[in-house]
Amino acid sequence: MKALNKIKKCRKKVASQIMETIVNTGIKSIIDNAKTYCDTEGIEIELVYKLQQELLAIISERSKALPTLYFVSIALLKRRLKNGCFLIKKEEKVIGHIFAHEHHVKGHSVYERSSLWVDRNYRNYNLGLLLMSKMTELYTNDFLISIAQTSKVHHYNELLGMTHITLSEMSKILIEELEKIGKLRDELSYKYFVNSSFESEIRQLK
Repeated sequence: MKALNKIKKCRKKVASQIMETIVNTGIKSIIDNAKTYCDTEGIEIELVYKLQQELLAIISERSKALPTLYFVSIALLKRRLKNGCFLIKKEEKVIGHIFAHEHHVKGHSVYERSSLWVDRNYRNYNLGLLLMSKMTELYTNDFLISIAQTSKVHHYNELLGMTHITLSEMSKILIEELEKIGKLRDELSYKYFVNSSFESEIRQLK
């Protein structure tokens, strides 16, 4: 039985490596095209840790108005800003943003991409994926998690090299902590994706 499980793990690892090679080739082309579009259109991408109160109010109000976003208060946005925020700007107008929320799990910092938004006039150029890529890269060496419901975000996570993890693959402690912070979700509707740094530790996290 142990030998069979070992074979299955090896097969899974090889398949994952093959898929990673294919995905990495595809993602590079998509990201490069998005960057080229930004250069052509005079669009800038900035990593910031401070924002004006007026802009924070706009982002907060937008999160309340749009059903695709979870409401986030100005106070919470300020907390998330400390972890970094990527802005997409055209002629000083913000047309996209993404934040990172920090969770504390048994002494570990676990970061979750949050408040992703792109102006509807610019949604056909993979700028959302570009923002996700930037934030994922920023937290390469940290624990990064994505808890999402839409198939589009799942696909983006796969393109970004993140691994789908089920609750059965997590440590008991992590599941308990997810429940405490309100992040334990129905797996029929939601999927958990983690970066390689988190994936290597997620089963032993204590």
